Amino acid sequence: MNKSSLALAVAVGVLAQQAGAAGFVEDSKATLKLRNFYINTDNRDSSAPKNASYQEEWGQGFQLDFASGFTEGTVGFGVDAIGLMGIRLDSGKGRHGNRSSGAFGGTVFPTDNDGRAVNDYSSVGLTAKAKVSQTELRYGTLMPKLPVISYNDGRLLPQTFEGGQITSNEIKDLTLIGGQIEHVKGRNSSNNEGMSIGGANGGSSSARTGQFSNKFIYAGADYKVNKDLLLQYYYGNLSDFYKQHFLGAVHNWSIGPGVLKTDLRYFHSTDDGANSNDSDYFSSGYYGSGVTRGKVDNDLYSALFLYSVAGHTFGGGYQVSQGSSDFPWLNQGDGSSNYTITDSQIQKFARAGERTWQARYSYDFAKVGLPGATAGVTYLKGDNIDTANGDRTEWERDITLAYVVPEGTLKGLGIMWKNAMWRNDIEGQRDQDENRLILSYSIPLL
Repeated sequence: MNKSSLALAVAVGVLAQQAGAAGFVEDSKATLKLRNFYINTDNRDSSAPKNASYQEEWGQGFQLDFASGFTEGTVGFGVDAIGLMGIRLDSGKGRHGNRSSGAFGGTVFPTDNDGRAVNDYSSVGLTAKAKVSQTELRYGTLMPKLPVISYNDGRLLPQTFEGGQITSNEIKDLTLIGGQIEHVKGRNSSNNEGMSIGGANGGSSSARTGQFSNKFIYAGADYKVNKDLLLQYYYGNLSDFYKQHFLGAVHNWSIGPGVLKTDLRYFHSTDDGANSNDSDYFSSGYYGSGVTRGKVDNDLYSALFLYSVAGHTFGGGYQVSQGSSDFPWLNQGDGSSNYTITDSQIQKFARAGERTWQARYSYDFAKVGLPGATAGVTYLKGDNIDTANGDRTEWERDITLAYVVPEGTLKGLGIMWKNAMWRNDIEGQRDQDENRLILSYSIPLL
């Protein structure tokens, strides 16, 4: 048993002795989340065999969330738990999407020894927590969603991290957050692993041959200037890979009958440790003279404007990725998310030199008497991508239709269809069409 698992086990043992304490049980909550997930991906314009051209999988996911209250006293203690299980309903070796046996896994499921999708996979995560006044410490399984670290929930089961985090709200309108992450569990895996970035994660190889780190530290602050303005600063450091500073501002302005939301973001990313001189740790990007890997060197600027009125939301945005490297984020090569305005269904639009503009529209049908129904479309176009063959372009169009039953026996039952189309002229990249169909339902247990 590693040190972190032993420490967590001891903490949970102490909490178990206090389980009868007031607040611990009375404030506990438990929810069973069900997700039925289908996906097909058509990789186009290539002479590759069908098993590399078309991927299709279908599964049933179960997520059991438990959150205790806190024991009484100056220091309150509690424990959270998450249980995850995915069951394969349909797949095939030719449609699984794995690179080969021993690789990261397929589109949805882990890969068995014969190169096929496993029948099922599962994991359990525990989190010990302590609270003093308005400050809370958590250690164990975490699912952070912050500018410098964000978990991915785009498949059957969510990605989770392992580490510690402290959050303080002692000062009015100011939230301070800090933590250290040691491991990550992929969305199609039951195993904890190290963290990496694109270019070093071995994503193009047939096995996990890349370089990984077990230390990501982060800290930041959210300051609510007033009810309409939020200012943010965050710092993240993946040991031996990169250091990253983030500045952000979100402002809401009532104009006429609607509200204009302005979201401004800036990331400054530089190399750290081995990334500065060891080619095994290099980032992807373009460094001139045909060199496509090197140290992290990126500045990313973005602005997104959304105007909402009478159920309609109209939006437009622009993003610039400057520097020799692609924008870096925690990316093990098995599915990940980042905090950019261009993190889309298929692509991220954050390559070296890339300039991306986007347009989006969504509608809430509650305004016309159909509560729970929503629809949206987003179009992104990126150009000026630095490559050995000159500037390249890409574009993506995403459509989402969703309905959640608002009342009655099936209240909370949701159905969502997501369709995406990606086209590009980047050497070695294939166009893609993708469909996802998701049924979801949550059952409160406590």
